[in-house]
Amino acid sequence: MSSSLRAVPARLAWAAALALTVCGGAAQAQTELVIATVNNGHMIEMQKLSKNFEQANPDIKLKWVTLEEGVLRQRVTTDIATKGGQFDVMTIGLYEAPIWGKKGWLQELKTDAAYDADDLLPAVRSGLSVDGKLFAAPFYAESSMLMYRKDLADKAGVQVPERPTWPQIKDLAAKMHDPKNGVYGICLRGKPGWGDNMTLITTMVNTFGGQWFDMQWKPQLESKPWKDAITFYVDLLKNYGPPGSSSNSFNEILALTNSGKCGMWIDATIAASFVSDPKQSKVAEHMAFAQAPIMNTPKGANWLWAWSLAIPAGSKKVDAAQKFITWSTSKDYIQLVAKTNGWANVPTGTRKSTYASPEFQKAARFAAAEKTAIDSANPNDSTLPKSPYVGVQFAAIPEFQAIGIAVGQQMSAALAGKTTVDAALKASQVTAEREMKKGGYYK
Repeated sequence: MSSSLRAVPARLAWAAALALTVCGGAAQAQTELVIATVNNGHMIEMQKLSKNFEQANPDIKLKWVTLEEGVLRQRVTTDIATKGGQFDVMTIGLYEAPIWGKKGWLQELKTDAAYDADDLLPAVRSGLSVDGKLFAAPFYAESSMLMYRKDLADKAGVQVPERPTWPQIKDLAAKMHDPKNGVYGICLRGKPGWGDNMTLITTMVNTFGGQWFDMQWKPQLESKPWKDAITFYVDLLKNYGPPGSSSNSFNEILALTNSGKCGMWIDATIAASFVSDPKQSKVAEHMAFAQAPIMNTPKGANWLWAWSLAIPAGSKKVDAAQKFITWSTSKDYIQLVAKTNGWANVPTGTRKSTYASPEFQKAARFAAAEKTAIDSANPNDSTLPKSPYVGVQFAAIPEFQAIGIAVGQQMSAALAGKTTVDAALKASQVTAEREMKKGGYYK
């Protein structure tokens, strides 16, 4: 009798322990953060290293939705505009952060002393803030630069200046171009999209002396600088680019460059760490770096972008999301990447402390050129004629996304030979005027 009485509490204790274990397991996975991000190398590395975050925060489970750049933009824009609540953390950029922050679509990020927000590069921090409040934290930031095969430039007897002109680039492309041996003089983005081909094209238009809109918000797509820039771009790629340029974006050209097929590439500074890494690039030892080319003005010749992490305003998991964003954009995360993969592979463009690190300076041959490019990009003064908008390779207005996508399709069609430059610009002007009138910018 007494033994069975003793057994009852024992059984109850066992059942309680089991319940606690089950509930504990549920508690450990109770907060699932769905993170929407882009399929770039640094983001893929973040996913691999995020097991460190999960180990330190067993009550938070991370679920990744990794998308190609254009698809990501579409998905997160739709989700935030419709308050869909699909994502707890979104990867956005300098275009979305100020617009969405102003509309109240994003949570303000709260940072503590350990995070050291003052260590963020000023151009990047201010681009992600509204009225001094930070609405997205930069994971990596970039400008654009020239990456080129020094061995091919030497062979051609050309000394590439620190800040070349577009005609100099064209001359060098002609000398490097050797398609019979699988080398193309130059590789540039051609895939349509406001964040794809239009990123590069807008910097070309800027430096040729053009702008998207004049001070009355009238689109300027049939102006002389646009015609000159697009004609130059199309001729350059038709004569010295790889076949199929109209469908090439960052990842396609990175693969071509790393396999030794591109003499030159003008694109995001972030690519420098990949093309100079012997584990990724067959021509790493030959890669050299210079500033993005200029034409009639240096203004707006190189873009400014920051892939950043933000929390949608309606999120029910703000604390967990804030914790993850703080971890992934911190100085400690940069140290973790350095320890795991070496200093040449850390996400760059975000913190002063990264560029001050002797280890980084030693490991990253591109560091000085990259920082010069980022520091020289000015979203508040990126065009020769005065412009009413903020942004280097985009205009930070809600209507720009639709305009940029439509114009990008026209430019890609001109590059593919499906239409003429003049016809593409005319169609672009019509679209831009319609969108701007609809937006109430002018009658």
